[in-house]
Amino acid sequence: MERVLVVSNSNELVRMKPERIAYISSDGNYVTVVLHDRTEHVFAFNLLRMQKLVETQLAEEAACFIRIGKSLIINRNYIYKINLTKQELILSDSRLDGAFRLSASREALRQLKELLEKEAGL
Repeated sequence: MERVLVVSNSNELVRMKPERIAYISSDGNYVTVVLHDRTEHVFAFNLLRMQKLVETQLAEEAACFIRIGKSLIINRNYIYKINLTKQELILSDSRLDGAFRLSASREALRQLKELLEKEAGL
């Protein structure tokens, strides 16, 4: 059976396939889940709670998500480009018409770059 992430609050319940989630961003006590088609879902809880939901509900499929710094969780399958100089992360894939341009700290991006290089055997 295919796993889905189920997120619920007092007003709504949303079921999302992990491969459709491009990234999750945080602004204090709110998280925004952004899907590949740019649909956004906002929930009133922090990024740590969302991270635990992802890990608990998705089990081994949660490995495709990487936390970047204090305010981002990204789907590793969408990583297209990391630019340390511009402190920019570009997420894209063949199904997207455009790309998501995200800002992150230089240190968070450096760690992500090193992780991907290590995984690629570079």
